Amino acid sequence: MDARFRSSVAIAGIGCVPFSRKPLEGSLASFANASLTQALQDSGLERRQIDGLLVHIGSPRGLDFDEIAKLLALRPRFSSQTWAHGRFCGTVLQHAAMAIDHGLADYIVCMGVFANRRFGNHGAANFPGFEENMREGGGPHAESLPAGLALPAGGAAMALRRYLHKFNVDRDKLAAVPLAQRRAAQLNPLAVMQKPMTLEDYRASPFIADPIRLFDCSAPVDCSVAVILTSAERAQDGASKPVYVRAYQGMSAGPEEFVFGARGLGIAQIDEAGYAPLGGDEPVFRSAGCSPQEIDTLHCYDGFSPHVWWTLERFGFAPPGGAPDWTQNGRIEIGGELPVNTSGGHLSEGHSNGWGQTVEIVRQLRGEAQARQIDDCRLAMWATTFGDAIIYSSERT
Repeated sequence: MDARFRSSVAIAGIGCVPFSRKPLEGSLASFANASLTQALQDSGLERRQIDGLLVHIGSPRGLDFDEIAKLLALRPRFSSQTWAHGRFCGTVLQHAAMAIDHGLADYIVCMGVFANRRFGNHGAANFPGFEENMREGGGPHAESLPAGLALPAGGAAMALRRYLHKFNVDRDKLAAVPLAQRRAAQLNPLAVMQKPMTLEDYRASPFIADPIRLFDCSAPVDCSVAVILTSAERAQDGASKPVYVRAYQGMSAGPEEFVFGARGLGIAQIDEAGYAPLGGDEPVFRSAGCSPQEIDTLHCYDGFSPHVWWTLERFGFAPPGGAPDWTQNGRIEIGGELPVNTSGGHLSEGHSNGWGQTVEIVRQLRGEAQARQIDDCRLAMWATTFGDAIIYSSERT
């Protein structure tokens, strides 16, 4: 992949209902309408101009695309919806970018509307994703009833334990991740976890699945986010500064991949010995014409703290096994070498399945992040442990 494959798409508008750890009062449609209305105002568009609709997850945690179209008075000529995995925020946005590049729609709104707090705990029978998680006796996060794993933390714990053993890592170094994101969240009025956290607080938090502590786990929230994409040309005429989708790459799969672990360090461990991350040679960097060192801020899926370590290593910010040391001494905090999840991320802003991080990327590149603003922020990146990534730019190239 080279520069001629760069995207010609931009984010023209964003809207977000404040996150909540308590069930929001009102209908899901009212939350969706509020975030869409904000995004339309932010972009300067009218509702009738929206001709594309992509929905992340849908019912029963949210609303399906056909319900949103009817209830929000949209008439899209292109629609799509993903299945219920939280890590697919990036693929929704990539799908929208491809549709715009191929002329399937001019203005696409991508929506994540979630009522996570209206249901029980993940792994319980009253959780909305229970049937999908437990299909064929095992779910997408390595839930395995015969092994006694009924929730995602079990798979993450096994992957982290293997990682700590392989690289002889001091487990307490992981504290740098949730501590950094809690400090960022204290500067974000949207964040649900505002209480200051010390290293002692972190160490005192109970193990959910050893070695995963409570403060290594994301905070479930109700939320609604709308992101409007269009062509880079049309975005020039919008009400707000465009944020350009410079390059992206898709999500990997296969026996070496595991959502809650570094590639080769998951449940299968098929190719652990021979795998080495591509790092700075990942196609997304070649397509964007930049290196990891040029990224001003990284935003990644962080259902659990070690996701940040594994994402840093996969994309070449840190060497294999090197992320624990790399993330110490404020390096990933606001003001550090590579600020990560400056909204507080899923750990402290709230688990919005990547949509809160997307909104934060737009604000950083527009210069609208206020107390969290990174100086001269020009390139921002979304990435996950599964290898999907989007590089955004404040400038059109």
